[in-house]
Amino acid sequence: MAIRIIVKVPDPILTKKCRPVDTFDARLWTLLDDMKDTVKAANGAGLAAPQVAVLKRVCVVDTEDGYFELVNPVITSSSGEQSGMEGCLSVPKKYGTVVRPEKLTVEAQDRFGEKQVYNVKGFTARAFCHEIDHLDGVVYTSKAQEFFDSDED
Repeated sequence: MAIRIIVKVPDPILTKKCRPVDTFDARLWTLLDDMKDTVKAANGAGLAAPQVAVLKRVCVVDTEDGYFELVNPVITSSSGEQSGMEGCLSVPKKYGTVVRPEKLTVEAQDRFGEKQVYNVKGFTARAFCHEIDHLDGVVYTSKAQEFFDSDED
């Protein structure tokens, strides 16, 4: 397991659509393990594969509701609305107000290819949306209504 370098804007890989995962093997497991180490080391709430220069539909989310590994995730339903601050490990020291669904149902595969269904809400739903957007080449800055700078490192 290793900590990977996080790609930052304006790297064009962040605007590319990811390919589905069709092989569930040691390479995928290493990627997932490295992403877990990387997001924890960066104190992030989530990380998508393109943020570590891999164009595969893989992301991880780490919130108060737990740690989630999502392979080939698809949002199958959403409801409600929440507006809140978001930041991104690929957009350091910037935050923006983004509107997201309050509740989500997401279907994904786990590291072994088994189908999983996640019903999440609140901040965890926000994190799922943010990371799934990355897999479609969307960075939160394109959805933010206003921006704030931070002096924090």
